[in-house]
Amino acid sequence: MRCPFCRSTRDQVVDSRMTEEGIAIRRRRRCLGCGRRFTTYERIERTPLRVVKKDGSREPFDREKILSGLIKACEKRPISTSRLEDIVTRIEAAAADHRSHEVTSKHIGELVMRALRDLDQVAYVRFASVYREFKDVTEFMAELQPMIKA
Repeated sequence: MRCPFCRSTRDQVVDSRMTEEGIAIRRRRRCLGCGRRFTTYERIERTPLRVVKKDGSREPFDREKILSGLIKACEKRPISTSRLEDIVTRIEAAAADHRSHEVTSKHIGELVMRALRDLDQVAYVRFASVYREFKDVTEFMAELQPMIKA
Protein backbone atom coordinates (compact mmCIF):
# COMPACT_ATOMS: atom_id res chain seq x y z
CA MET A 1 0.00 0.00 0.00
CA ARG A 2 1.50 3.36 -1.00
CA CYS A 3 0.85 6.51 1.00
CA PRO A 4 -1.24 8.88 -1.18
CA PHE A 5 0.76 11.83 0.18
CA CYS A 6 4.45 10.82 0.13
CA ARG A 7 4.26 7.50 -1.80
CA SER A 8 6.02 5.58 0.99
CA THR A 9 5.18 1.87 1.22
CA ARG A 10 5.64 1.76 4.98
CA ASP A 11 2.44 2.21 7.00
CA GLN A 12 0.75 1.03 10.15
CA VAL A 13 -2.90 0.02 10.54
CA VAL A 14 -4.37 2.18 13.31
CA ASP A 15 -7.98 0.95 13.22
CA SER A 16 -9.94 -1.76 11.33
CA ARG A 17 -13.68 -2.17 11.25
CA MET A 18 -16.30 -3.74 9.07
CA THR A 19 -18.57 -1.44 7.04
CA GLU A 20 -22.22 -1.28 8.04
CA GLU A 21 -23.21 -3.69 5.28
CA GLY A 22 -20.48 -6.16 6.25
CA ILE A 23 -19.10 -6.42 2.72
CA ALA A 24 -15.87 -4.51 3.19
CA ILE A 25 -13.28 -3.77 5.84
CA ARG A 26 -12.33 -0.14 6.44
CA ARG A 27 -8.76 0.38 7.60
CA ARG A 28 -7.33 3.62 9.00
CA ARG A 29 -3.61 3.74 8.30
CA ARG A 30 -0.74 5.98 9.43
CA CYS A 31 2.18 6.45 7.08
CA LEU A 32 5.48 5.75 8.81
CA GLY A 33 7.20 8.05 6.30
CA CYS A 34 5.26 11.30 6.66
CA GLY A 35 2.96 10.52 9.61
CA ARG A 36 -0.28 11.42 7.77
CA ARG A 37 -3.36 9.21 7.99
CA PHE A 38 -5.44 7.75 5.19
CA THR A 39 -8.23 5.21 4.77
CA THR A 40 -8.31 2.06 2.67
CA TYR A 41 -11.08 -0.44 2.00
CA GLU A 42 -10.67 -4.18 1.55
CA ARG A 43 -13.32 -5.95 -0.52
CA ILE A 44 -13.80 -9.40 -2.01
CA GLU A 45 -12.59 -9.46 -5.58
CA ARG A 46 -15.36 -10.51 -7.90
CA THR A 47 -15.70 -10.99 -11.61
CA PRO A 48 -15.59 -7.49 -13.07
CA LEU A 49 -19.02 -5.91 -13.28
CA ARG A 50 -19.88 -4.18 -16.55
CA VAL A 51 -22.41 -1.41 -17.07
CA VAL A 52 -24.69 -1.41 -20.12
CA LYS A 53 -25.26 2.22 -21.13
CA LYS A 54 -28.40 3.68 -22.76
CA ASP A 55 -26.80 3.43 -26.22
CA GLY A 56 -25.97 -0.26 -25.70
CA SER A 57 -22.26 0.27 -25.16
CA ARG A 58 -20.57 -1.42 -22.22
CA GLU A 59 -17.96 -0.16 -19.80
CA PRO A 60 -16.45 -1.37 -16.52
CA PHE A 61 -18.33 -0.49 -13.34
CA ASP A 62 -16.66 2.56 -11.78
CA ARG A 63 -17.32 3.35 -8.10
CA GLU A 64 -15.65 6.73 -8.52
CA LYS A 65 -18.26 7.85 -11.08
CA ILE A 66 -21.06 7.13 -8.61
CA LEU A 67 -19.18 8.77 -5.75
CA SER A 68 -18.51 11.84 -7.91
CA GLY A 69 -22.23 12.15 -8.74
CA LEU A 70 -23.17 11.80 -5.08
CA ILE A 71 -20.63 14.42 -4.03
CA LYS A 72 -22.03 16.87 -6.60
CA ALA A 73 -25.60 16.20 -5.49
CA CYS A 74 -24.66 16.62 -1.82
CA GLU A 75 -22.51 19.72 -2.26
CA LYS A 76 -23.00 22.16 0.65
CA ARG A 77 -25.20 19.61 2.45
CA PRO A 78 -24.35 18.21 5.92
CA ILE A 79 -23.37 14.75 4.64
CA SER A 80 -19.98 13.18 5.30
CA THR A 81 -17.86 11.58 2.60
CA SER A 82 -17.74 8.34 4.60
CA ARG A 83 -21.53 8.18 4.46
CA LEU A 84 -21.40 8.65 0.68
CA GLU A 85 -18.73 5.91 0.48
CA ASP A 86 -21.09 3.59 2.36
CA ILE A 87 -23.87 4.38 -0.13
CA VAL A 88 -21.56 3.58 -3.05
CA THR A 89 -20.60 0.29 -1.38
CA ARG A 90 -24.28 -0.64 -0.97
CA ILE A 91 -25.02 0.30 -4.59
CA GLU A 92 -22.06 -1.74 -5.83
CA ALA A 93 -23.22 -4.75 -3.77
CA ALA A 94 -26.79 -4.42 -5.05
CA ALA A 95 -25.58 -4.13 -8.65
CA ALA A 96 -23.32 -7.16 -8.21
CA ASP A 97 -26.21 -9.22 -6.77
CA HIS A 98 -27.55 -9.66 -10.30
CA ARG A 99 -26.95 -13.17 -11.60
CA SER A 100 -25.30 -11.61 -14.62
CA HIS A 101 -21.99 -9.76 -14.70
CA GLU A 102 -23.75 -6.85 -16.37
CA VAL A 103 -26.09 -4.21 -15.00
CA THR A 104 -27.86 -1.37 -16.78
CA SER A 105 -26.98 2.25 -16.10
CA LYS A 106 -30.71 2.77 -15.53
CA HIS A 107 -30.71 0.26 -12.66
CA ILE A 108 -27.69 1.95 -11.08
CA GLY A 109 -29.36 5.35 -11.45
CA GLU A 110 -32.49 4.04 -9.71
CA LEU A 111 -30.39 2.67 -6.84
CA VAL A 112 -28.71 6.08 -6.45
CA MET A 113 -32.10 7.84 -6.54
CA ARG A 114 -33.49 5.54 -3.84
CA ALA A 115 -30.45 6.09 -1.60
CA LEU A 116 -30.61 9.89 -2.01
CA ARG A 117 -34.36 10.02 -1.40
CA ASP A 118 -33.75 8.40 2.01
CA LEU A 119 -30.66 10.51 2.73
CA ASP A 120 -31.43 14.13 1.80
CA GLN A 121 -34.31 15.67 -0.17
CA VAL A 122 -32.23 18.51 -1.61
CA ALA A 123 -29.54 16.11 -2.85
CA TYR A 124 -32.27 13.89 -4.28
CA VAL A 125 -33.80 16.78 -6.25
CA ARG A 126 -30.39 17.85 -7.54
CA PHE A 127 -29.54 14.36 -8.74
CA ALA A 128 -33.03 13.77 -10.18
CA SER A 129 -32.91 16.99 -12.19
CA VAL A 130 -29.81 15.74 -14.01
CA TYR A 131 -30.54 12.00 -14.10
CA ARG A 132 -34.16 12.20 -15.26
CA GLU A 133 -33.41 14.85 -17.93
CA PHE A 134 -36.70 16.67 -17.39
CA LYS A 135 -38.10 18.28 -20.53
CA ASP A 136 -40.09 20.93 -18.69
CA VAL A 137 -41.18 22.16 -15.26
CA THR A 138 -44.31 19.97 -15.31
CA GLU A 139 -42.20 16.79 -15.36
CA PHE A 140 -40.02 18.20 -12.60
CA MET A 141 -43.04 19.04 -10.42
CA ALA A 142 -44.49 15.55 -10.99
CA GLU A 143 -41.26 14.11 -9.51
CA LEU A 144 -41.50 16.45 -6.50
CA GLN A 145 -45.22 15.86 -5.78
CA PRO A 146 -44.73 12.73 -3.62
CA MET A 147 -42.13 14.54 -1.50
CA ILE A 148 -44.33 17.63 -1.05
CA LYS A 149 -47.30 15.51 0.13
CA ALA A 150 -45.18 13.62 2.68
